[in-house]
Amino acid sequence: MHIAILTLHLMLPVCSSLKEKRSQIKPVLSRLHREFNISAAEVDLLDVWREAVIACAVVSNNSIHNQQVLQKVIWFTEQHWPDFYIADQSIEVID
Repeated sequence: MHIAILTLHLMLPVCSSLKEKRSQIKPVLSRLHREFNISAAEVDLLDVWREAVIACAVVSNNSIHNQQVLQKVIWFTEQHWPDFYIADQSIEVID
C-alpha cells in the first residue's frame, strides 16, 4: 500500500470574509474529490480570509500512480480556478 499527500497553500485575493472563503473552497474540495477520487480537506489557516491550505490524499498499490494523480490535481487546480494563486505545494509519499 502506498499513500501520497499533496499540500497546497492557496492565496485567495478576492475573498473579503470567512464566509466567502468557505463558499469558494468547498466547491474546490468537492470537485477534486469527484474528478480524482481522492480525499481532500482544508487543513490549515481556517480563520484567515485570503489564504487556505488544502490537503489531498490518494492511496493505491503504486506510488508512481499516486504522484501522477497529485500532479494532475495541481494542474487541474491551476486551470479551473485562475483566481487562486498556488503559493506553495508539496507532495509527500509514504511507502
